[in-house]
Amino acid sequence: MLFSRVPVIVRGGGDLASGVVYRLVKAGFPVLVIELERPLAIRRAVALAAAVFEGQVAVEGLTARRVAHLDEIAQVQAAGEVPVLVDPDGASIGALRPAVVVDARLAKRNLGTAQTDAPLVIGLGPGFTAGVDCHAVIETNRGHFLGRVLWQGSAQPDTGSPGSVQGHALDRVLRAPCAGTVTPLAAIGDTVRAGDMLATVGGQEVRAPFDGVLRGLIHPSVSVRAGLKIGDVDPRGEREHCFTVSEKALAIGGGVLEAILSAPQLALLLRETDSPDDSPDWPPAK
Repeated sequence: MLFSRVPVIVRGGGDLASGVVYRLVKAGFPVLVIELERPLAIRRAVALAAAVFEGQVAVEGLTARRVAHLDEIAQVQAAGEVPVLVDPDGASIGALRPAVVVDARLAKRNLGTAQTDAPLVIGLGPGFTAGVDCHAVIETNRGHFLGRVLWQGSAQPDTGSPGSVQGHALDRVLRAPCAGTVTPLAAIGDTVRAGDMLATVGGQEVRAPFDGVLRGLIHPSVSVRAGLKIGDVDPRGEREHCFTVSEKALAIGGGVLEAILSAPQLALLLRETDSPDDSPDWPPAK
């Protein structure tokens, strides 16, 4: 109940962003996810962004529901669910005045987030500098520093390669051979063998690079460009991993939670609203 007075907007609803949302909601923070009209999420089985396509999705018991208007947000949150709003330009940030904004789009560059967006602004991964365009940066690179909170400086530079899993790194990623839309020939969670047809793009084949499970595949309604990441094969072959929040997402979510709880901005906000009767409405009254 204490943290119900600290509204958070998370920009992006991909699998790592959803790990952040999972941590925050479990801790009691009211969260709104804002997304593109056609999200590029790959691991859709664990991405709250999938609510944009499906209307409603659930990830490990956490339900996300697409909303069309700001006045629907409070009702969805009161039901214990996460509202997902199509808002690519972030107009809702100015309208709702959240206590915290988390840029979880993982674009590897800043797409326009500024320290002035909220009392506390947190950026995930490379592309942000704490003290310049946000207040805190969370390390997203696998390894010793994953999930750490940086109050000065930037995260480790983009390596251009995903983390290695059982010796597979770049080859884990499925990329569009040409521009077009994806026609899936396998479903997320399917066991696949090297050479299996997984999808086509513009009539061109996309095949499994090795044995494993299809962990992610972009939604077929999304137009893709040549070379865009459209899927992910996991060599560990554990189907359950396709439908549960990853250890990386939870580690990053833990870093965001630490940043919020340790930020002086949060303490100030709670002091200013130290009575339930003084709790700010969200969205704020017009």
